[in-house]
Amino acid sequence: MSPTRSRAERDAITVEIMFALVSGGFLGAAGFLVLGSAVLWAGLPGAWKGPWLTAGAVVGGGLFVFQVVRVLRRPYVASGGRPSARDVVWRSGQPSQPGRTSPDS
Repeated sequence: MSPTRSRAERDAITVEIMFALVSGGFLGAAGFLVLGSAVLWAGLPGAWKGPWLTAGAVVGGGLFVFQVVRVLRRPYVASGGRPSARDVVWRSGQPSQPGRTSPDS
């Protein structure tokens, strides 16, 4: 255990890792199912089924790795820190000056 990280920071990192693995699993499974469904419903010849499923597994595995790396490489912003340019900052929809409306309202 690292003495420099608080319990909340360790929990936040654990949540990020689990999110990366679960979302990567869903994305990889979806990629495999898209290509694997062709084997079931397209009526491919028997000689094509094995290579087609292998290609689906490679695409699904690649999508899984891509999603895990993409999520885990996001910059971690500790509570109280400034968000980076890539973080989403929600606008409240309120006008910037009291008494004035925003142009899109």
